[in-house]
Amino acid sequence: MPHTIRRGHRSPEAADAVETTPHDLRRVSLSDGTPVRLRWLVGADRDVLKDMYGAWSKTSRRARFLAAPPHLTEDTLDHLVDDVDQVNHVAIVLLAPAGHTDETPVGVGRMIRYADDPVAADIALGVADAWQGRGVGSILARALVQHRPVGVTRLVTVVAMDNEASLAILAGLGTVDRVPADGVYEVTVTLTI
Repeated sequence: MPHTIRRGHRSPEAADAVETTPHDLRRVSLSDGTPVRLRWLVGADRDVLKDMYGAWSKTSRRARFLAAPPHLTEDTLDHLVDDVDQVNHVAIVLLAPAGHTDETPVGVGRMIRYADDPVAADIALGVADAWQGRGVGSILARALVQHRPVGVTRLVTVVAMDNEASLAILAGLGTVDRVPADGVYEVTVTLTI
């Protein structure tokens, strides 16, 4: 799902909350039985995000960012990694197959509380092309809702009208209201899970 980058001041909690070493949040299985592992995104994941993005198709890049730039800029990486505090900006990486020697990051998701509306947050998901359609996005979205910023009851985001997968994932999280606007939907989800 797309995320508009909104630069701002980091929360006071950020300095204490940022970790440098990832730890597991949980292990689950995809519907096909593939074991996966969820963990916090940490500062050391800058290259992980660069590599993931570099491997995505233009279609996947467009679905995530509503554009398909050839690479992530340093400013974008600063936001996607350095601004994560796991309090108001929560980010999770999904690795598969969990515990195998070829375990690799195949998905990343984040939820960012809106400073001007503390009960609302944006959500964004990115999944490696080969892993799309297998439930990775749904698992990430549910994990983000489980670990969402305290007090968040609504998601407010923008999704391309042709991004059926993201719209279906959002529908699985709660009551959805979507308003069409210039080839995108402005989506509000009142969380029910």
